Amino acid sequence: MQRNVLDYLEDSIRRYPNKIAFVDDNDKYSFRRFGYMAKKVASGITKRVFSINKPVIVLVDRNVESLVSLMAVLYSGNFYVPVDSKMPKKRLEAIISQVDPCLIIDCAKNISNDNAVSFDELKTTEINEDILAQNRGKVLDIDPAYVIFTSGSTGNPKGIVISHRSVIDFIEWMAEACNISSKCVFGSQAPFYFDLSVKDIYLTLKCGATMHVLSRKDLMFPMNLVNSLNNKKVNTLIWATSAFNLVASSGVLLKNKPKYLKKVVLGGEALLAKNLNIWRRVLPKVQYINLYGPTEVTVDCTYYLVDKEFSDNEEIPIGKACENKEVILLNEELKEVQVGEIGEICVRGIGLAKGYYNDSEKTENVFIQNPNNPYYRDIIYKTGDLGVKNEEGEIFFKARKDGQIKHMGYRIELGEIEVAVNSVKEIKAAICFYDEEDNKIVCVYEGELSESDLVKNISDIIPKYMIPNVYKRVDNLLYNANGKIDRVCLKENYFNEKSK
Repeated sequence: MQRNVLDYLEDSIRRYPNKIAFVDDNDKYSFRRFGYMAKKVASGITKRVFSINKPVIVLVDRNVESLVSLMAVLYSGNFYVPVDSKMPKKRLEAIISQVDPCLIIDCAKNISNDNAVSFDELKTTEINEDILAQNRGKVLDIDPAYVIFTSGSTGNPKGIVISHRSVIDFIEWMAEACNISSKCVFGSQAPFYFDLSVKDIYLTLKCGATMHVLSRKDLMFPMNLVNSLNNKKVNTLIWATSAFNLVASSGVLLKNKPKYLKKVVLGGEALLAKNLNIWRRVLPKVQYINLYGPTEVTVDCTYYLVDKEFSDNEEIPIGKACENKEVILLNEELKEVQVGEIGEICVRGIGLAKGYYNDSEKTENVFIQNPNNPYYRDIIYKTGDLGVKNEEGEIFFKARKDGQIKHMGYRIELGEIEVAVNSVKEIKAAICFYDEEDNKIVCVYEGELSESDLVKNISDIIPKYMIPNVYKRVDNLLYNANGKIDRVCLKENYFNEKSK
């Protein structure tokens, strides 16, 4: 069994030295060249950092140089913190302050910091195999491989610490469960500072596959995107559900389709049956897999292989627990709920994060002792998501725990309203939130449908007391850097307009 995620890279270098591993718009790297460049950059890091298991921030962009930098940090015996090179200055400063990195690798050369060094400067270093081997030998599988920052509920970013062992455990399972092999050609959509990218990066390294880093230009325009997938002969997509939805709602699949595609693996947001059906009508032989999991469980903790037909307004399950992970649904008293009852999704297993970097209080709030086991240390992670299990043991995501409101005397899940609105054919995407000041449910949506027609459609799906009171149609919903709908910004826009 591997002890370090770099074992995947070195095994593929031995098996497929000249096979193309990673490709971007400007360059392509064989496994041998990729490993060689990573060691050169790592040797440059060791000339500046004289310790191991320390955080190195990498300002990443959509290119292979960023991937080389991530692996170089691991070769140096440290762990990487991938950060968007275009991140707003104040947020970047907050992360730097929290992490206190021993080095910042600036792949885009756009930061002024005494601790920063450019990729171009590091890559000229001669490889020092002795120091790299020495540092590597001191790193244990329980040590961190990376820290990924996500938005915190308080507005402050939180850094989630994931170990080598957790990544290896997940990738071993996923390669087998999703039948990933050296024949896979990935079209990489997820930014490298988003944990969804962990899947195609490390599956490429483990299986000797090929990964194309899709350009921003292609990702912005669905027709360009499909053409790019065909030009690159991409046969496997591991995408955020929002990107999948964008292609579905654009209508591009009626004009052109990814003709080499064999497998689509989705995650990050709820998968809507109506969008899945658009893809399946055009590409019925493709295998579709729905994954679920927060960053704190090492990418995903449940999976569902789509094996039946769904009507457009039917819920798609997030499935059953991945191997070596257990999913427990707990009520407010931390007791397991019965089949058909809603409970908070909690997870246990080797994939759990080590906690939040430099934030023990936040860690202790959500990484708690398993209430079913009082006998020894057995940690579970409380996701803050609500789910329900059916008779077959399949789990369905219902809503965020903090998305529960009380309206007109009823306890309501905003997520249930969103599912109803999003099931309407003409709706591309929608979100709902609660205006506590006016006691109104607000629905912001993108789609060619009037308010009255939308109300008429959802009145057949949800009870009257759940029908939104305020509707705001927009030409384009806002998305954050991770490709998810930017709920915070949309909510702020609504209240700003309301106050005028």
